[in-house]
Formats: sequence, structure tokens, C-alpha cells
Amino acid sequence: MAILRQWGPLFDAYTTAIASVMGPEQILTTQQMRDAEQRIFDAGTPVFDLMKLAASRAAEWIRRIAAGRNVTVLCGFGNNGGDGYVIAHCLQKAGLVVQVIAPEPPKTSAAKQARALWGGEALTSGGGAHGEVLVDCLFGSGLTRPLSGALALLLRDLAERHQTLIALDVPSGIASDTGELLNESLPRFDVTLALGAWKIAHFTLPARDWMGEERLVPIGIDLVEGAMEPLCKPHILAPSSDSHKYLRGLGIVVGGAMPGAGQLAAEAAMRAGAGYIKLASQAADQAPNSGLVQESGPLDSVLSDERIAALLVGPGLGRDDRARERLELALAMKKPIVLDADALHLISPEMLDDGVPVLATPHDGELQALCRQFSVVADTRRGRAQALACAANIVVLAKGPDTVIAGADGRVTLAPAAPAWLSVAGTGDVLAGIALSRMATGTDAFSAACEAVWLHGEAARMCGPAFTPLELAKAVRNALAKRL
Repeated sequence: MAILRQWGPLFDAYTTAIASVMGPEQILTTQQMRDAEQRIFDAGTPVFDLMKLAASRAAEWIRRIAAGRNVTVLCGFGNNGGDGYVIAHCLQKAGLVVQVIAPEPPKTSAAKQARALWGGEALTSGGGAHGEVLVDCLFGSGLTRPLSGALALLLRDLAERHQTLIALDVPSGIASDTGELLNESLPRFDVTLALGAWKIAHFTLPARDWMGEERLVPIGIDLVEGAMEPLCKPHILAPSSDSHKYLRGLGIVVGGAMPGAGQLAAEAAMRAGAGYIKLASQAADQAPNSGLVQESGPLDSVLSDERIAALLVGPGLGRDDRARERLELALAMKKPIVLDADALHLISPEMLDDGVPVLATPHDGELQALCRQFSVVADTRRGRAQALACAANIVVLAKGPDTVIAGADGRVTLAPAAPAWLSVAGTGDVLAGIALSRMATGTDAFSAACEAVWLHGEAARMCGPAFTPLELAKAVRNALAKRL
């Protein structure tokens, strides 16, 4: 249920107003968030004052979503429950009918102050609670163990008896640092309001599918060193008035035994900003494309052009000796390079040169193969992407329903959900082609990966349901136009 879009005009003014105090958008671990809040406290702000700021801003979102309907607030015993008491107070002052359910009394000093601010009745069970809007303030972020049986049952029971479900920070029963579901049969929320900063779970499956629409509530958290970043809309410059095709960038797609994938990647690359895209075909009898330059001569001859700005190897390459030879010839050029598909199964540590920018674009199976090749062990796909980037000194774009971009310098960007219609053969070739084009324009590998993921997702949104990869490739042009 697209609950926020349901009353679109009601949120425009508040979204604009809240953006003016957003501060840096970042993704923090539980510990990073605690440390960031502690710096605010150390600077002289009392815990209860920060709680009131966060909860009052969250309450304004809830008030607009409730649109006059009655609200039930489920409070835990910690500071997340304290937020709930303040939210209940704010909503009641705004004229809404509010009831509070608190299975346990507050335990922290700030939560006790918040309970006193509420001042009204707090039921210890949800037997009589039902209505329109439920706000989950049981635990939020930081939970690492399952909810007790009694609390899990209470949450499920209340969720079944309310029409609209809103979670504060992170839905109770979800691990914020991993996105793991800690309990079975957790309710799916319509809206999740992240407090102060995004958490890893907001971008990570399976948790993301339980959160509904996600919005960030700013509370004055400064930029944290080493924080991950959410993927943002790129700012791409149009060509200068004196541009020509080589100044805008010559990109080469190194084709292989299966020509269709390379041609598809080239189709996308031609529409993503580079001035000249060429397909180095393996065979001379491939079907011509009037808009694409194809060369089928010896690869070393094709690659001898000093004006080449970037290369892509992998789509349709194959995995035989000839494919390995073509990969080695491309790597020998020492030009910025995108490695995708079959190239990710052929690459080995000794083939890489530390001075050459490399962007690898693996899906989960290819990521596992790369980790074996580079002796990388990690528990999560994000951890594998980060460890691989450091071990191989490359940029890793771990593509999938929760895409991760990791750099050897420690930078990590997490992408929001893209249309699930991307789960069709060939869309990875389109992504690799976009990345090639962005690198050919002179963009560094990490930024090129971010731009490619954004353009890829936006093109998919423009295509609508059930598109072909060629339709996706052709939509890249319109996605690019939105960022000029």
C-alpha cells in the first residue's frame, strides 16, 4: 500500500520544510548511531530534549498519515518507548484520539520523563485496542535477539486489528545492522520513520520488504566518519559546446562467443553519455546494427587505438581459452575497465594491476566465485562486497534486489529498491553498458557505479512492467535526460 502517495499533496509542504533541516543523509550502524547521539549529549543537549525533538517530528508525519483517525501507540520500556509517549502527547494535543499500550513501565530516565509528559492512561495489554493507526515504538533499532513470545503475540494481534501500521526507526523484531527478521510472522508495515539517520536494515532484504514506505526524520546528527551512504540522484553534466566524440569518451565493449549480450551492453552504453561506443566482435558474421560500430578484426588491433577511454569485458564472453585471451588483452591496455558476467569467473588476482581502475559488477553467484578466487570470507553480501573491494583493490557493484557499491577506500553506498521487473535476463548487461559509458566520460569507477545503478533503476521505472532488456537499454536515454 503506497500510503504516503495516497495523500500526496498533504505531504509536499512538510517534505519541503523537513528537507531544510535534513543535514547529511547517511546510513549508520547501531553503534555509530549511539556514538553520534552521545556526541550531542556531550555537547550539552539533555537526552530528553533530543527525544522530544525526534518524537515531535515523527509525530507530525504520523498526524498527517492518520488524517484525523484514532491512533494506538505501542511503547516499550526503553528510549524508543519514550519516543512513543512523546508522540502520543503530540498527537493528543493536535486533537487526535490516542491510546497508549505499554506492556512494561519505562526504565530509562528519559523514558520516565516522557511517560510523565504523556500523563494519561497506559494499558498493559492490547485486549481492547483496535482502530485505524498503530504506531510501533517497542524497540526500534539495536535489537539483536527475538521478541519474547508475549511481545511478538501482542504486536501481531494489534497489527491485525489496525488498518495502517507505522514503525518508528526500525520495526520491532528486525535486526537493524543486518536486516534479519528475528521473529516469525512479523507484521508488514505501511510506513517506517527512520530517526536521525538511515539504518542498514532500511536498504537490506528481507527487512526492507517489511517496512513499506520509508522516510527520514532529521534530529541533528552530524556527518559520521566512515558512514555508508544511500544512493542519491546523480548530477550529470551535458557535453560542453566544444565537445566531440572522443572528448566525450570512446568506450569499447569486448564481445565474445555469444554476441547478443555484448550488443545489448553496447545499446545501453550508447545512451548513457559517452561520445563513441564500439563493439569489438569475435566473429565477422554477426548481425549488423546501423547505429553501432562493430569491428571483428584481431582484438589487439582494435584495442590499439590510444583514444580508448574505458573498456567492458564479460557480457557474452564465454569461459574458454579464447575468452581468457580476450580478457587478458583488454586488461593489458591498462585502461579503466568494467568486468562483468563471464569475466568475473575468469579473473584471478595476478591478472589485475593496482594502478588500473576496475569496476566489477557481480550478481550473488559471481560474487561468491570472486570471493573464492580472492580468498575473501564474510557473513553478508555487503560484507563480501566490502572485503572483496579491499582485497582486490577494485570497486565492487554487487547487483541485485539490494544493491551494494563498495570501494577499496572503504566507501559503501546502498541502493534503495529498484523495480522488481529488473529480474529478467539481460538487464545485467544493460547495467554493465551504462557503467562503461559513465567511465568512458572520465567518471571515476565508484561514481560511475553509483550513476549506473541510478540510471538503470530509473530506466526500469520508466519502462513499467514486463519490459525486455532492449527496451530497458533504450530507456536509458530518458533516464539520463532527467539528471542533466
